[in-house]
Amino acid sequence: MPNIWKARCKGTPPSAETMADELSVSPLIVDILWNRGLTSVEEMDRFLSPGLRHLAPPSEVPGLTEAAEVLAAGIAEGRKLAVWGDYDVDGITSTVLVKEFFAARGIEVMHHLPNRLEEGYGMNVPGVEQLAEQGVQMLLTVDCGISDNESVARARELGMIVVVSDHHLPGDELPDAHAVCDPRLNDGGPYDDLAGVGVAFMLMCALNKLLPGTPADMRSLLDLVALGTVADVVRLTNMNRILVKNGLLLIKEAKRPGMAALKVVCDYERGADLGAGQIGFNLAPRINAAGRMGDPTKALDMLMADTFDAAMPIAEELNAINMERRRQEQEISDEAFEQAESMKDMAGLVLYAEHWHPGIIGIVASRVVEKYYRPTLILCAAEDGGMLKGSGRSISEFDLHESLKSVSPILNGFGGHKQAAGLSILPENLEALREQFNAYVIEQLGPDPLTPTLKLDKELPFADITNTLLNELELLQPFGLGNPEPVFGSTPVYVDEYRTFGREHEHVKLVLSDDTTGAKLPGKAWRMSDKLKGVQGRLMRFAFTPKIDRFRGIPKIDLRIRDWNF
Repeated sequence: MPNIWKARCKGTPPSAETMADELSVSPLIVDILWNRGLTSVEEMDRFLSPGLRHLAPPSEVPGLTEAAEVLAAGIAEGRKLAVWGDYDVDGITSTVLVKEFFAARGIEVMHHLPNRLEEGYGMNVPGVEQLAEQGVQMLLTVDCGISDNESVARARELGMIVVVSDHHLPGDELPDAHAVCDPRLNDGGPYDDLAGVGVAFMLMCALNKLLPGTPADMRSLLDLVALGTVADVVRLTNMNRILVKNGLLLIKEAKRPGMAALKVVCDYERGADLGAGQIGFNLAPRINAAGRMGDPTKALDMLMADTFDAAMPIAEELNAINMERRRQEQEISDEAFEQAESMKDMAGLVLYAEHWHPGIIGIVASRVVEKYYRPTLILCAAEDGGMLKGSGRSISEFDLHESLKSVSPILNGFGGHKQAAGLSILPENLEALREQFNAYVIEQLGPDPLTPTLKLDKELPFADITNTLLNELELLQPFGLGNPEPVFGSTPVYVDEYRTFGREHEHVKLVLSDDTTGAKLPGKAWRMSDKLKGVQGRLMRFAFTPKIDRFRGIPKIDLRIRDWNF
């Protein structure tokens, strides 16, 4: 859909040339950083070179010091430990990280990753009871637990020491664990935006100093932190930027056999230098597919494999599962779009079909939001048939978690963040949810759908786009929430060539030329073929992100088209 173009510009630094010289970058990079709130050479230098020395102490995470002390005491008592994770990338990488940390310290740890289709999200009492039967005496949760009061209480009844580490929003009442560690317990700390794997990493860092013996090398775990953090779509600023930037270096090296295998099935070289976008769109979905379609243990086994030969068959299996997930995603998306078309008068969309896959509806909700720019809930039948399960995605102007709070009397449960959430509801309350959710969206945003805003960093003529500039733009990686890829506006250019590609011819390849300078560049517009018909030969302006395309190993400049106007 068309966007409102808005300059990100907050002004020009008074001494951009001098600052650029000090940082050994071009003035354009200084302009971009300035307009993102960095106003001194020191701040910019820390952003461009975010070393691990800049991390705040782990004790800045609320409850972390107590959590580390409780774990250390339990280990000293010889208690058998299990870690309870989640079925998504964040939860799986958190679980692997904890197990590998303790293995490096000579301590064997059991684990439990819930089957999404059979157990659902978070902890559950039968799973806790099963761990107790296996002799578990201490339980650590990662990426879950903050809302699992009943399961935590049952674990304590069974004599377990319980430590909750999570990053989700806490409810009105915290679980009665021996320690609760969650950045969301307080507002405004340096670790506010950690993913679950980030919390687990900082907790293990603190524990590393409390346990006797030779400390583990925590840096070797940063590839897991980067993978889980990028996949969980948290803000890639401040502490997350430091963790992910350093973790990306390990993903490039791919010394972990499972990471190397994952890169290979994604058609990357083992030593390929990947950005956050490539991880989020290629690596992460293959790990997520295991949990979405059923058993997340396959992904854990791949990441913990000792050799490339052991990891590769699992990676290939995950790749096949992901292909099936993509097929189902397209089918569900087509049906969801059809429903959404019939509800264009609604400010908030609630879409439902009994047969939709519960592990895929979240992805489809994102696609519906992308197409219609409205808060969206998508529901399907739960496995037991007695309940509906839902997943929601939102737009930047709307707090989805607060909206579900407002309709909570008709829900059986919910949780999540401002932009993404999950819920469960009885079938007889579906229509009431449609009415109340729509009414709340209207109350917050008004009855008319909003138009998304696209922020442009600067106008950038094609003649100024060089390999040197693109290499400098790579210094701004990792891109994501809180640190979006720079988007530039073109001067008026002609569309010399137009060609569709993709299974459904949904994507477009263009060749654009600037007659004033003679510069000519290729570009790709993803999922835009229906909107970009009949543009060949026209004079247009494009919003774009320039990239270095390394397809087939030959680097060349390519534009990712974001939007256009005439």
